[in-house]
Amino acid sequence: MKVSVLKEEGLTRELEVTVPAQDIQKTIDRELVAYGQKVRVDGFRKGKVPLQVLKTKYGSMIMGEVLQKTVESSITQVIKDKDLRPALQPKVELKEGQDFKEGSDLTYTMKVEVLPTFKVMDLEKIAVEKPVAKVEDKAVNETLERIAKSNRSFTKVEGERALKKGDVAVVDFHGALKDGTSLPGMSGHDMQVELGSGQLIPGFEEQLEGQKVGAHAHVDVTFPKDYGVKELAGKDAMFHVDIKEIREPGETKLDDDLAKKLRFESLDKLKETITKEISEDYAQFTKMKVKRALLDTLDENHEFELPQGMIDLEYQSIVEQMEKEKAAQNETLSDEDRENLKAIAERRVRLGLVLAEIGKDNKIDVSRDELYKAIHAEARKYPGQETQVLEFYSKNPQIIESFRAPLYEEKVIEFILGKAKIDEKVVPLDVLTKEDDDELPKAKKKKAAAKK
Repeated sequence: MKVSVLKEEGLTRELEVTVPAQDIQKTIDRELVAYGQKVRVDGFRKGKVPLQVLKTKYGSMIMGEVLQKTVESSITQVIKDKDLRPALQPKVELKEGQDFKEGSDLTYTMKVEVLPTFKVMDLEKIAVEKPVAKVEDKAVNETLERIAKSNRSFTKVEGERALKKGDVAVVDFHGALKDGTSLPGMSGHDMQVELGSGQLIPGFEEQLEGQKVGAHAHVDVTFPKDYGVKELAGKDAMFHVDIKEIREPGETKLDDDLAKKLRFESLDKLKETITKEISEDYAQFTKMKVKRALLDTLDENHEFELPQGMIDLEYQSIVEQMEKEKAAQNETLSDEDRENLKAIAERRVRLGLVLAEIGKDNKIDVSRDELYKAIHAEARKYPGQETQVLEFYSKNPQIIESFRAPLYEEKVIEFILGKAKIDEKVVPLDVLTKEDDDELPKAKKKKAAAKK
């Protein structure tokens, strides 16, 4: 096999590969012999058909498969011999004007982007702030009050009085759009509506306040732009609502009886459980903040050329996701949005390469046991259906493998944090739970702001 380097520019490599005719013929003969073990030819015993007969009868049929295998195996050999680290699958193109015929050499060009070579920063010089928030009595008490509210009992109001916030109205309703169209879900009977709960379309509950039993109310609303049913999103509608019954809430005391009703030994035990759950929620916010700070540090301290093909794939994936989200809100991506998404794609590719390099250098891997633990944890999210979920995964190994990448990333990040200096800092809850800015690298964000 002859290999010539046509171009070596940045991360791009272009090579011309020529596979001698005799090598191709050896592959053809090997494939024909294997095929001859399976077919029957008149006048010959199975497996005893002469090679020349097989070549005459089946040679042209297997030629395409042979050429494909030849190209694939030669690419593998070139990558090994030239010590290339492809970023993506190489692109192959037959030599212009070549119409392959048996007995001739096979020549093609191979274009490939290779992974960049770079030095990873000293992990022990990384300093990351770890924000933590303490669980205050106020948060526990607010949760207790919500629990008490959700466990209130409602009693039917006897006598005549108007609906007010906090009441439950039992209603029949029928709705239609302004053009008279009525879709599934716009009608119902004996529905219980708690006024002030916000469970219905904005404005619906408020228009029931002041109504009495027996009233026939007309409720005008506009469905939100991001409403789940596309046919209703952003549309105006009118509902006919019949008030059948009013129920008012009773008082629920925060005491041991409430705790026992919820299957806790006492109110103190209930508070203890609530405190633990809130603390676990805070810990998740802390983990996200620490991860974001670490990734920011890695991004800022590594600068190297990125494979354009990887950026393009990541960018396309982000754009498709964002277009779906925008479409759900009847919006479209702006030119500025697209520019920002390019910067995000570059950041993700850069960080992915840095984390992969750290993982490779430190021999970090995801074991089969870790993979299956993650799969079983995912299955437990579907109570009562665990067996079906696990069976589905067992029949789709590619889905099982999709768990490997996030697990690998988490293991590498944990490894880095084990080397880094962690500075724990107590912060107010609103600071801990505040959403981070998007993934735009700092320099890119300044540039975008200047453009604007």
